[in-house]
Amino acid sequence: MADREAEKAGRARSSLRIASFLPVLLLPVLLLPVLLLPVLLLPVLLLPVLAAPIHAAPDQSGQDSVSRGEYLADLGDCASCHTAHDGAKFAGGRYMPTPFGPISTPNITPDKETGIGNLTDDQFYRVLHAGIGPNGEHLYPVMPYPWYTKVTRDDVLAIKAYLFSLQPVHAPRKPSKLAFPFNIRAGLTVWDDLFLRQGTFQPDPSKSAEINRGAYIVEGLGHCGECHNGRNLLGDTPWAEALRGGPIEHWYAPNITSDIRDGIGKYTDDQVFAFLKTGVSPGMGVATGPMAETIHESLRKLTDADLHAIVAYLKSTPAEPSYVSAERTAFIGRRPLGRQVYLNNCASCHQLNGAGIKGSVPSLADNGAVLADGPDDVIRVILGGIEAQGSYAPMPAVGAGMTDQQIADVTNYLRQSWGNEAPPNAGPGDVGILRPKSFTAMSIGPNGQCPKVVQPDLATVINDPRSGVTDALQAMTVDTVLQTAEKVVATVKAAVPQANQADIVNSLTIAYCPIVEADGKIPADMKVAALDHFSERVYSELRSGGRE
Repeated sequence: MADREAEKAGRARSSLRIASFLPVLLLPVLLLPVLLLPVLLLPVLLLPVLAAPIHAAPDQSGQDSVSRGEYLADLGDCASCHTAHDGAKFAGGRYMPTPFGPISTPNITPDKETGIGNLTDDQFYRVLHAGIGPNGEHLYPVMPYPWYTKVTRDDVLAIKAYLFSLQPVHAPRKPSKLAFPFNIRAGLTVWDDLFLRQGTFQPDPSKSAEINRGAYIVEGLGHCGECHNGRNLLGDTPWAEALRGGPIEHWYAPNITSDIRDGIGKYTDDQVFAFLKTGVSPGMGVATGPMAETIHESLRKLTDADLHAIVAYLKSTPAEPSYVSAERTAFIGRRPLGRQVYLNNCASCHQLNGAGIKGSVPSLADNGAVLADGPDDVIRVILGGIEAQGSYAPMPAVGAGMTDQQIADVTNYLRQSWGNEAPPNAGPGDVGILRPKSFTAMSIGPNGQCPKVVQPDLATVINDPRSGVTDALQAMTVDTVLQTAEKVVATVKAAVPQANQADIVNSLTIAYCPIVEADGKIPADMKVAALDHFSERVYSELRSGGRE
């Protein structure tokens, strides 16, 4: 699923074919909204950052095209957009929300009536290379063809070979629900003429093979700039402020240039590699939001050679800071207020110096999310907490009981403390916008929107009445949390001994969420606290191995 890193500037633009567009548009007033459509459509995609290699990796040279295509499709995370919730893989049917209405994703199984079974090699290549459908229609740029255009024909056809090897699924495409005039595809012709730079990736002879490999991944099928590039007025993401970070669907994708202040230049190659591989890394912190999903669904599946190539390429990019020194002094008067909020809500885990606890709680000093130009990620973590990742503990949704002003104050304090010099630009209005959007396994979403147990092996055990897990969770009281945690952890570990610590913590927390949400005996303002308390006990039980 999502969700992304770089498109370099400097390619020649295609000649404009505006004349062919004007007769369709008729009214000049429609031109601007149609051109502006990609501004909000591109962030919606949330496809994975750094998702997939394109040339066969060095250790894949012996693979056939189907196996190589599977590697590319999996790491490109094609399934995340082309698979509906509880639907057949690649059968489409997922609605991508946009401010102008939802866009449905198509079936890309080899079904001849409703899928891509009739596409020729040339038609399939044209879709990815030029953003043109089999009937000559221009695709909306939620399909990241501005990046895919760099992918070699051999690799594109390997993906096709894999998709055509799958079982066909009959699944007609659901109608998109874009409002007028955004449902007029003719406007996309102008956008493509302005911004699409068609052309297969060409290696830089002055760079090493590893750096060129990383560039091919990042600038091609990986489409990392989908999130980490800036955007100009017309949504020119592929070439605007490459890798310098930017807002993406109420998150903030950080700077990933080699800049040593707010980019990745301050981190070692091993730190960046570990972050991409696992989502956690000493110094860099813990991946959240679309990046966490990207790592789980895509990046962790890359070969080590490809991950090292990505790191080498990113480290070779020019250092481009996201903000200037003058921005750092704004709102400085709020630091004392933020400090008190920090002491009351955060210091017990993250420590007075923001250093955290090695292997359990990430440091807030030099943390990439904290140092980003935008404060969105920090605000959302405070509001919604973070699920367990690797050896790191789940973070409680401490912001659930805080005011918008308190969260803004503590966010600014974090961004200006312990050597951090990020702009202290969070305001209570920002928090108010993000609050209803920030819920995870550690919080209870609006209207009881608890997540589902996503690990199939664990879900089978937890949902099986014979395991007794659900019954134990339903019978748990504030006085029996410790004993219940011990019991359910032992049951799950015995049934699924290969399950990792983070998956067990998160799955049991998710399983408990609807129970605590529906418990009328627990006051509404205490339900998140009850969820957090149970999650922490499960984590402690797993860390101690039952020795507490």
